[in-house]
Amino acid sequence: MPARTNDFRCTLSQCDDFDEIIDVRSPSEFIHDHIPGALNFPVLNDRERHEIGLLYAESPFEARKIGAAIVARNIAQTIERHLYDRPKNWRPLVYCWRGGMRSQSTVIWLRLIGWHAGQLVGGYKTWRRHVLAELAAMPARFRFRVICGATGSAKTRLLHALAGHGEQVLDLEALAAHKGSVLGELPNEEQPSQKWFDTLVYEKLLSFDPARAVYVEAESKKIGRCTVPAELINIMHQSECIEINTSLDARLDYLLKDYAYLGDDHENLCRHLSRLKGYIDNVTLEHWQTLAYANELRALFSELIIKHYDPLYARSQHKHFAALKNATRISVDDLSHETLHEQAQLLVHKK
Repeated sequence: MPARTNDFRCTLSQCDDFDEIIDVRSPSEFIHDHIPGALNFPVLNDRERHEIGLLYAESPFEARKIGAAIVARNIAQTIERHLYDRPKNWRPLVYCWRGGMRSQSTVIWLRLIGWHAGQLVGGYKTWRRHVLAELAAMPARFRFRVICGATGSAKTRLLHALAGHGEQVLDLEALAAHKGSVLGELPNEEQPSQKWFDTLVYEKLLSFDPARAVYVEAESKKIGRCTVPAELINIMHQSECIEINTSLDARLDYLLKDYAYLGDDHENLCRHLSRLKGYIDNVTLEHWQTLAYANELRALFSELIIKHYDPLYARSQHKHFAALKNATRISVDDLSHETLHEQAQLLVHKK
């Protein structure tokens, strides 16, 4: 329990001593990244923070005076609307950007009420440094088994099947909200910020038992806009590999189901394809966009695989994944849920 003295400054290692964590930064700061599980009760909203910042550049005294009045009102509203039911022995840990005036003001008011509030030393910046340091060290603690395979070989489905058998699975594409390919943007779903993606990866790794294998899908350094932590990619490149082999027809059947939503928005599909400009000659790219407008997805996916993705896989996978030549091979005739659950069970028994 935090000491009941005038010293209310606490370190990150004391987080578990508190009942709740409160982030008093603005909503946009919070969405960008935050300590998982924290509640966002801003003492300045985005507009207020911007306006006070502009005023501070002209007159720090005026900015503090006006800012103090706004902060006091917002803290009062937070207490009335969100914290009124907290018991007398409630212990919150409060943080702002770097452990400055926003969190200190909140802590003072909460402690005046009688709650044993603490202020995180260094604020959010302390959390961010912690996450980056852990992401540089944690991957080496685990034994990864990397699922490889050409585009459309249902690597993600196998990963989910392994999770269904109780295995530890790091689904980077789920955390990044992106399927990894040029067409991988998910409908009606924004990708997380880089910092929030890092936090999600850190939290997932933290949940794993180092004594057990962790299954992960082979990925490039970037999944959409998100960059996979460098040390994690390095460790994956050195790890044991499992490769799925199946027919082109089976891969196309899988892709047509997995990317069926692309047929609903031809303009969006063509926009995705345009990202291949510079990698594919203009004539081929225009032909693929014509197939997209005609909703000829099977023909489009077939050409994408044969002319772009398979050659890319042949060049990159053996170059980056050193153990791929000695990989455990899975050869299947179809990529149904039933087949991949059977293969997952076999992998679990062989490990």
